[in-house]
Amino acid sequence: MEKGWGIDTITLSRPNEPSEPQPRHPSPEKQPLKNPDSGGPVCKLAEGTDGYLSRNTSRQRSTQTSATGGEGQVQNLEALRNEMQACHQCPLGKTRTNLVFGAGNPRATLMFVGEAPGRDEDLQGEPFVGRAGQLLTKIIEAIGLKRSDVYIANVLKCRPPGNRNPLPDEIALCIPYLLKQIGIIQPKVLCALGTFAAQTLLNTRAPVGTLRGRFHDYKGTPMMVTFHPAYLLRNPNDKAKVWEDMKKVRDLLNKLSGKSSDGEAPVSHP
Repeated sequence: MEKGWGIDTITLSRPNEPSEPQPRHPSPEKQPLKNPDSGGPVCKLAEGTDGYLSRNTSRQRSTQTSATGGEGQVQNLEALRNEMQACHQCPLGKTRTNLVFGAGNPRATLMFVGEAPGRDEDLQGEPFVGRAGQLLTKIIEAIGLKRSDVYIANVLKCRPPGNRNPLPDEIALCIPYLLKQIGIIQPKVLCALGTFAAQTLLNTRAPVGTLRGRFHDYKGTPMMVTFHPAYLLRNPNDKAKVWEDMKKVRDLLNKLSGKSSDGEAPVSHP
């Protein structure tokens, strides 16, 4: 058995600090989202990575917006941020404190997609900075990466009041911005965190519990589906499932980069 992966023993709550409201994530087997069309069909691939690699040795990105060189990616992301800053297509643009655009390496090989900003994210203008974000950082470190190596974004860029679930109309208006982000960054691997990210990008109503654990095809890019960190805070027994998912992500990244996986991730300590 592999040793702990760095999140099972840490305590994320701080003494004398009031707990923040967390976004409500449906049970993995219930309450599928009735989301609008916004992605390609689900492609159920064999568990592991070899099945994907054998079918996608040369991935096509003709449907994505390409940026030339790292400087171009940064400029394109900044232009997109400015465009989104002026967005008030839905009421969330009027109630937000800050736009939560996304953060990380614009040339990242791994991109995480979550649901929507929470209280801390809205205040700071950065994704995944609250308790769920601390857990995500531990997950990233457990597969041998730093948070600065990856890119992190959400389906919604503005906080829903009271951390409620995103509404279908809000997703429909905001998803084009996320698709542009993915097209600019062009990650080698995507990881959808939770129900809303997975169902939106895969255009499916299947619950995350049946989608997780294997790679799906998102416009030529392999995408792993796993549980949202906020869900894990309430259901810590499912951390082992996420670790199995993330080992597959780690192994695929190693294969795509020509590295061999030793099957062991570094143990992260608080």
